[in-house]
Amino acid sequence: MIIPALDLIDGEVVRLYQGDYAQQTSYQFSPVELLTLYAEQGATWLHLVDLTGAKDPAKRQLSLITKMMSAVTATGKQVGLQVGGGIRQEQDLIDLFNAGATRVVIGSLAVKQPELIEQWLTKYGSEKIVLALDLNIDSAGNKHVAVHGWQENSGVTIEELLTRFIPLGLKHVLCTDISKDGTLTGSNVELYTDLVQAWPQIQWQSSGGIGSLADIAALNPCHVSGVIVGRALLEGKFDVVEAIACSQNG
Repeated sequence: MIIPALDLIDGEVVRLYQGDYAQQTSYQFSPVELLTLYAEQGATWLHLVDLTGAKDPAKRQLSLITKMMSAVTATGKQVGLQVGGGIRQEQDLIDLFNAGATRVVIGSLAVKQPELIEQWLTKYGSEKIVLALDLNIDSAGNKHVAVHGWQENSGVTIEELLTRFIPLGLKHVLCTDISKDGTLTGSNVELYTDLVQAWPQIQWQSSGGIGSLADIAALNPCHVSGVIVGRALLEGKFDVVEAIACSQNG
């Protein structure tokens, strides 16, 4: 499954290179029109990152997210929306669900306040929560989760978090190899192969590095459930229709 992604700052579509706000590229697209186009081209899930809300939850772009989801709904397409960016408290989840989000994507909080994630998995169910684990992989192959917009290594491994949350029903995990993000140089196929084999009960979403249709095809043998594609779509490397056709999972 191909999952088109948009990163938003103050209503603009942007891309950050490896999570760095100082390395920002802005695109002259309407986020509403772009998300609608992706839905019309066959995307069944869409991924939004509210970077403004990530920096300041008080400035979360809820009205824009509501407008985007309403426009997608108006196309008559059945499309799910997962939204992330600076989730810190339960009210953030409630606000995003009310704005039209199907799932909420949670990152650093899983490391910093895991007890909250446990509560939310129990209260809202596994279909409402996506854990976003951004990995720094060292020379020994240890997969440490980064926090604070990738600027800090938590010292916690992906194995520790999965061991904690899977018994509570964790089902959806978006995993990014930070070294690949925004590079258009291909995904870490070995990483996703290992993750799917080790935890087949998880619906894995790959993120980072997709720059060509060949990069999508390279992930097919991994059997990830979703492939996040952002920059390549924005820069016209291919469109959603072509990406779906190239993806074994449709």
